[in-house]
Amino acid sequence: MTRERGNGDAAGGRVHLASGTNHATEESCSAMTKPSRPLFDWQPDSHPELQAQLYEHVSAAVFPCVGAKAALARGTLEVLACRSLDSAWDDVRIHERLLHFTRAYRDEPGLFRSLAVVFEGPDALSEDQFEKLMWTRIQSLSDKDVWRGQHYDDTVSPDPDSPHFSLSFGGEAFFVVGLHPEASRPARRFARPVMVFNLHDQFTTLRAQGKYEGMREKILVRDEALAGSRNPMLARHGESSEARQYSGRVVDESWRCPFHYAGK
Repeated sequence: MTRERGNGDAAGGRVHLASGTNHATEESCSAMTKPSRPLFDWQPDSHPELQAQLYEHVSAAVFPCVGAKAALARGTLEVLACRSLDSAWDDVRIHERLLHFTRAYRDEPGLFRSLAVVFEGPDALSEDQFEKLMWTRIQSLSDKDVWRGQHYDDTVSPDPDSPHFSLSFGGEAFFVVGLHPEASRPARRFARPVMVFNLHDQFTTLRAQGKYEGMREKILVRDEALAGSRNPMLARHGESSEARQYSGRVVDESWRCPFHYAGK
């Protein structure tokens, strides 16, 4: 079979491929390599209820995080409903959504975007139990990032003891905020276990615009009004490891993060 560019000649026994066909093939391959939608683009039956609960929680007047409120107002607070924090059932699906989230951000950068993974349960975890399960999920997600050949964001460190530590998925640094029913801080208390993934690049942009410190202080003031005191675990990136802040539990200097990056 001969392949040539030009008009087809069936009588001559030859099949000619127009140049446009090659382009279509290339576009199809590109689409397969970088799908416009996540590979596991489905939600459980619990999704509408869990999303509504989280949106109501964030929109409450007393909720202190103005960044989350801005994301909700802009329609950029994404919710992924999952089965259970103590199960790996949804880990591949969560990781795929994180990769899609990073690609969408690179294609169209913008402030106040978050991905909230809301779990159906368990809903009676102590702070220690929540922290342990949260880091189990984080470890699993990071291991999948390595397995899928994603590089670690070189603007941050994979060492959880470093003051420059941050997680990385799809080559982008992330800060995680945990919420659950038994959290001691009211701002971290929610009816279901939640892991909110926030892009670090947004904080960098806010600093460059001179808005970061003002927003941070506003959140601290609102948190103090809600809880009666400021969160003692909060620190700026580069002052101490942000890993200490993820679960929301107050930890002392003897605490060690269980995370170990499996890549090079």
